[in-house]
Amino acid sequence: QVQLVESGGGLVQAGGSLRLSCVASGRTFNTAAMGWFRQSPGKEREFVAVIPRTGGRALYADSVKGRFTISRDKPKNAVILQMNDLRPEDTAIYYCAIDERIITSSLRLPNQWDYWGQGTQVTVSS
Repeated sequence: QVQLVESGGGLVQAGGSLRLSCVASGRTFNTAAMGWFRQSPGKEREFVAVIPRTGGRALYADSVKGRFTISRDKPKNAVILQMNDLRPEDTAIYYCAIDERIITSSLRLPNQWDYWGQGTQVTVSS
């Protein structure tokens, strides 16, 4: 059974940094697509950053480009999201997702991903 467990969320002041981690168990995902999405109250879940399947360049939402970095940690079977220069509008629950077959054109669509974590809260105060 596949499980994704996120950690690293918390409360931070604007301009600060957080590092989110998502560790997968139940299967090895070295070549799967791995991504982060977020959801604020009253809003739909939105794309933040993804690493496509092997050989693809990471993709970022325009709102986080230059501030967030996604990376794969193969030894730990994990995906990392380094978030710098955080802003109040980054406040949300952050979810990691993994999919072994998703195509490039579907990477930004939450409903196309197979596996999800439970989410971790990120709150940025002004």
